[in-house]
Amino acid sequence: MRKQRDTGVFRITEARRGLKDDVRGRQRRYVISMLIRTASVLATVALWNVQRPVAIVTLVLGALLPYVAVVIANAGRENAPSLPSTYLSGPPRPMLDSTERAPEAQAGQPNEPSRNRG
Repeated sequence: MRKQRDTGVFRITEARRGLKDDVRGRQRRYVISMLIRTASVLATVALWNVQRPVAIVTLVLGALLPYVAVVIANAGRENAPSLPSTYLSGPPRPMLDSTERAPEAQAGQPNEPSRNRG
């Protein structure tokens, strides 16, 4: 009986999340980012005459966050480098050693000439 290599068993935890779960997660990330942006814009309005440098920082944050939110929300299913391969290779074929030759290969080759010793 020939021993087979362990080809690996894929657990269900290594499978991708469902499409509904993926879309729900992306929507949640986008809404959270937009809530932070709204708070940033409101903080800009409230701090404009009180602390102008902090207000400028919140204004920049409020201006850049929509772009970042869209990029984060769209980053989804295409990033899957750790997924298992669906291709399973067969068992490896045994190779002949250099000392072992097929009988028909040995029959066709002449014997090695004897060396002159002496």
